[in-house]
Amino acid sequence: MTVHFIGAGPGAADLITVRGRELLARCPVCLYAGSLVPGALLAHCPPGARIVNTAPLSLDEIVAEMAAAHARGQDVARLHSGDLSVWSAMGEQLRRLRALGIDYSLTPGVPAFAAAAAALQAELTLPGLCQSVVLTRTPGRASAMPEGERLAAFAATGAVLAIHLSIHVAQQVQDELLPHYGADCPAAIVWRASWPDETIVRSTVGQLAQAVASHMERTALILVGRSLQAEHFAESRLYAADYDRRYRPVGDAPRFAHDAQALDTATDRPRR
Repeated sequence: MTVHFIGAGPGAADLITVRGRELLARCPVCLYAGSLVPGALLAHCPPGARIVNTAPLSLDEIVAEMAAAHARGQDVARLHSGDLSVWSAMGEQLRRLRALGIDYSLTPGVPAFAAAAAALQAELTLPGLCQSVVLTRTPGRASAMPEGERLAAFAATGAVLAIHLSIHVAQQVQDELLPHYGADCPAAIVWRASWPDETIVRSTVGQLAQAVASHMERTALILVGRSLQAEHFAESRLYAADYDRRYRPVGDAPRFAHDAQALDTATDRPRR
């Protein structure tokens, strides 16, 4: 018996991974975070599956469901929104399962920041402009922020910021970012990225708080950085015609000629 933790993705039912969908289809028990996971995903559960919405349950109650399934010898699909690696409250569940000697697996999902960037049709890391993305949040009732992880400290780096769980304190976010990014730095709010009612508001740091719509109470992501609306940036050297690389040797003495020749032989395809 195994508890399979599955990242359900940001919202759209078809953004779950193939592996996640297949695990969901063969598990006789499904525990899902009903406040954020779309109900359409439950259609992949097998007929007769025990389906439990964990939104109103405590950690003890959730683990009790897993332990009961373990006693019956039934695999569990544990659906979390987005990706499991950030703000999923998965860590404490894994710790409980280890203590109980219950096996588990992890299947990643599409994270909210990636869905938001796709909605904005933006590459967040542009050559010569931005090469780092910081995933962060402001303090909340459920989780405080360590002293060294203040928003202003991340802003001082000039990196692209993907600020989660902070739409309710947009004015505070704006105040902390202004000294580092300036009022004209591009910003965007993506509410319910990939859901049918997805809302995108493009703004600037100086107008960030004003840009928040009244219906954006939660599940909104704030993105800030010069790459959001940039047109003037260097092109990557990776695809430059004169760039000597492993799979496209250039010049009289390419560095990786042997590797490229081996690749052509192995794949029986013409080199590009």
